[in-house]
Amino acid sequence: MDTTLCGGDILMVENSQIEGTIAEIRKRNGKVTSFNKEKISNAIYKALAATEEPDRKLADELTEGVLGKLIQQGFSVSNSPSVEDIQDMVESTLIDRGHSEIAKAYILYRHERRKIRDEKIKVLNLKILDPVSKNFDLNCLRVLASRYLMRNHQGNIIESPSQMFERVALLVALGDLLRDNTIFTKDGNVTQDVEQARSYLGKLDDFDYKFKIGDHYLNKWHFRGLINLYIELAMKGQMKIGFKQLLTMLAAKKFDNYSDKISEYYDLMTEQIFLPNSPTMMNAGGRLGQLSACFVLDMPDDMAGIMKSTSDAALIFKSGGGVGINYSDLRPEGDIVASTSGVASGPVSFMNIINTVTEVVKQGGKRRGANMGIIEAWHPDVEKFITTKTEPGILENFNVSVGIWEDFWNSLVNSPDGKYMLRSPNGKDPVREINAHQLIDLIALSAWKSAEPGLIFFDNINQYNVFAKARGGPLRATNPCGEQSLYPYESCNLGSINLANLVKRKADGQYEFDWQKYEETIIKTTRFLDNVIDMNNYPVLEIDVASKESRRIGLGVMGVADLLYKLRIPYNSKEGYEFQSKLAEALTYYSMEESIALSKTRGEFMLCSKTEYPEAKIPISGYYEKPKNQHSYDWDALIAKIQKHGIRNVLATTVAPTGTLSMIADCSNGMEPTFALVFEKRVTVGRFFYTNKIFENVLKENGLYSEELLSKVADNYGSIRDIPEIPEWMQKIFVTAMDIHWADHLMAQGVWQDWIGNAIAKTINMPHDVSAGDVKASYLLAHEMGLKGITVYRDRSRNQQVLHMTSENAEKTFDVRPSTYVTDYVERLITNPYVKTQVDNALKLVTPEEIPKPIPQTEEEKEETLCPTCKNNLVFVEGCSLCIECGFSGCTSG
Repeated sequence: MDTTLCGGDILMVENSQIEGTIAEIRKRNGKVTSFNKEKISNAIYKALAATEEPDRKLADELTEGVLGKLIQQGFSVSNSPSVEDIQDMVESTLIDRGHSEIAKAYILYRHERRKIRDEKIKVLNLKILDPVSKNFDLNCLRVLASRYLMRNHQGNIIESPSQMFERVALLVALGDLLRDNTIFTKDGNVTQDVEQARSYLGKLDDFDYKFKIGDHYLNKWHFRGLINLYIELAMKGQMKIGFKQLLTMLAAKKFDNYSDKISEYYDLMTEQIFLPNSPTMMNAGGRLGQLSACFVLDMPDDMAGIMKSTSDAALIFKSGGGVGINYSDLRPEGDIVASTSGVASGPVSFMNIINTVTEVVKQGGKRRGANMGIIEAWHPDVEKFITTKTEPGILENFNVSVGIWEDFWNSLVNSPDGKYMLRSPNGKDPVREINAHQLIDLIALSAWKSAEPGLIFFDNINQYNVFAKARGGPLRATNPCGEQSLYPYESCNLGSINLANLVKRKADGQYEFDWQKYEETIIKTTRFLDNVIDMNNYPVLEIDVASKESRRIGLGVMGVADLLYKLRIPYNSKEGYEFQSKLAEALTYYSMEESIALSKTRGEFMLCSKTEYPEAKIPISGYYEKPKNQHSYDWDALIAKIQKHGIRNVLATTVAPTGTLSMIADCSNGMEPTFALVFEKRVTVGRFFYTNKIFENVLKENGLYSEELLSKVADNYGSIRDIPEIPEWMQKIFVTAMDIHWADHLMAQGVWQDWIGNAIAKTINMPHDVSAGDVKASYLLAHEMGLKGITVYRDRSRNQQVLHMTSENAEKTFDVRPSTYVTDYVERLITNPYVKTQVDNALKLVTPEEIPKPIPQTEEEKEETLCPTCKNNLVFVEGCSLCIECGFSGCTSG
């Protein structure tokens, strides 16, 4: 029996009686849904938290009082209360029980909820909110509205978030449906009339929303995807039935069981557990149908080839992708062109052509494209290339990187005089000798000034490249953010798992990581991305061919920093590094295991037999470089399975930038530390603070939350370091990018790189006061750690179009030291004398008194830090710029 005070009277109400009396609730849109008293309790609990008195037991007691009042007011099974009725009862119950402050907080909470609901309706152009819109944060929905939801010719949004995710899930699930064993055979010995299927491509409009799977209707672009995959499989002899018979079975609901698969993919996205790269969400089930984030093109030293690549780049930008190109095969500036007796203009001039094309061809009609431009260290124009972007306004649509091979590295760290020969692209004839130390110093100084160029370590990339033999040479290019190495005309389909949502609460209220759910999610999402390859409408024929020859996917993660906050594990601690290493190993192990399973039922990737996989080699450095007693999984057994069954995807894992994806998933970016716990937005009425939600909750639970404290954190570079009001245990756990020494940023990237097949999108954050020598030392340490590339960002770099911290009062008041984990690593494992000396010198710290004060920005430089879309401040994370207001990103995948 519950004794509940209601309206001044004591009501004796049986729990069972309450549950049986009110079964449903009338929503604002007139629909009826099941009554759930937990929602009332949660709303009251939030009101209690707002008054800094979070008390779950009291919230539950007050909820029982609300239920008693509802019964007293005559609500029952036949007379269901509305949402407003219940909210009114909450208010009166709180007042009757003497909780006037809580009642006030609840009224404010109710008002704020109404405001948010109205704002969501306005942002999404809806009359009523769909299920996803109700659950997603307003900022998540703003990003969806600005970039992902379909619009009509007038620019008006014409789909809800729920419809968007259904559109994506349905297309991806068609890849499973067409592999149903009743209609598909892996063996490939059946002949079908392919032209019959192809004829349907000319009448797509006639089949718009004519077929459905369960309750999910196929639009004409879904239907196009179905036709194209059928044709491809039929041409391989793998379809047991004709196309008309397939349609007959579809109409007869023979495939309605795949409605469950659609729901599985839909739930992964709408529960913010997994999101594919941006082009997939933008274009799946749409006219463009191009689903890949990144591509690499060739740039041969002839005009026809250059123009072909330029044209292909334009088509890729139009379809929503980004492009990486290695320009090292182009002859240097000033070389004689034999066919015309003219003088070559050099690689940088041809980069300007691609830059202009990028400027005028908007990606998928929604954003400008992104490029990676690479010159290898031996090229005669390398010095000009390095300094090209130190001035503002040059190659603004490019990230640039210098490609490093073993010969340069050997000259740098092993040669006494550092002599290094630049060579002609044509025949590799010697051109002139330079000093490797001077070249790396020039790269470091340029990156110190402008965050570019980055370095790409092609020697490390190709050390365990199992694909070189099949492709006839090493990898020489990457996608725009450098985390995805590709051969010419290859593409990659990326996706990221939100680790912050893979937790469960223990009895004591603390979180623990759900390893079983992680494994299940990896398996589902690997299949998801493999389907994306098949359902993709590639912009260029050569890309279609090359992508399916390798079936390269890039499953990655986001929300790592938020996960560590929830688990109370410091990011840059021994426990933090070991935990992240295990996350990375599990990601690749289970993804490759599922790729083997797919190979059994669907077949291995086309060039698998020509790779080093049959020789028991795998593209995972951790397998070779870490002692077996440090492996968490049986890699030898997995290799044996590959030898027996093959593997479906040449590589499976990549940690890509997740800028806008993280905003949609409402979590931290990639495997990056949080860039700030609190940052400021100035509006006409004053200062407004964005606060990390996990940190905010912990502040409230510990009675520390206040506007004054948030202001202090924002002015402290978004960090809680050395703020006396914050307990020491909290300072250790809630670290930010600026709390972490650059050597620890490298270590974090390194522990992931050990187990990731491709590479990592990561920014090596450095404070304003570092020297170019520190940047150089970071290069040396990165290479020794086995990283495949490095992007350094020194806070407030001049001419860099990003701003790390948004508080105008932000000032560095604390010093950052490398962790003992890093210093022990350097002491034990860095053996090269030159590298050891340079790194040791860089890790010697200056005192706070020696730290130079930041140089104030000019008005012109401030303008350069603004988002080109909404003119709000940008931040720099994962190697590219990101607007936390509208979701603009300088990268393509996120």
